[in-house]
Amino acid sequence: MPYRRTPAVQARLDAQRTAVVEAGLGLLAEHGYAGCTMAAVAARAGIATGSVYRHFPSKAELSVELFRTVVRREVAAVSDAAALGSHRTAADRVVAVIETFAGRALKSPRLAYALLAEPVDPAVDAERLVFRRAFRDVFAERIAAGVRDGELPPQDAVLTASALVGAGAEALIGPLTNGPPGPGTVPALATFTLRALGVPDADHA
Repeated sequence: MPYRRTPAVQARLDAQRTAVVEAGLGLLAEHGYAGCTMAAVAARAGIATGSVYRHFPSKAELSVELFRTVVRREVAAVSDAAALGSHRTAADRVVAVIETFAGRALKSPRLAYALLAEPVDPAVDAERLVFRRAFRDVFAERIAAGVRDGELPPQDAVLTASALVGAGAEALIGPLTNGPPGPGTVPALATFTLRALGVPDADHA
């Protein structure tokens, strides 16, 4: 008869896996993927290195899980920001996405760099494409609604959204790697976003 885990055993394993992921997220925010060795994660989680391998057979698999966890949190944050205030225009909601993402990135630069650009396993690079599509879809939904409601000029919502994701990520790489950003970084990104959307007089919007 095959062995079946009891609910108590499964609960302990689930708790241990959660502890591994949280330990990895802490190291990722402080040191990037380079600091997320299996031994370092185990030490922070307070378990044996072999126990980490029980949940994640390789560093690549652990890195992918860390990446997905961070992305889920970031997508939720920007989606919430864009949904606040039904009286706001479509342009306001799109700008809220870029301002929220950029603001969070600049507050946690090491984590944001790991998310956007740090050289790492190809499996994480593949996840970055999924991440970009997720953010693109958040933008595109708001842009399409704005076009439909006549608040934004006609445009390909997905194309504009893809351009905003790419430009926003590229614009942040410098500030994330070269020290504290200037106070105008996020406002400049907001102005760029409004211009990309075709909002008249974007400088004063």
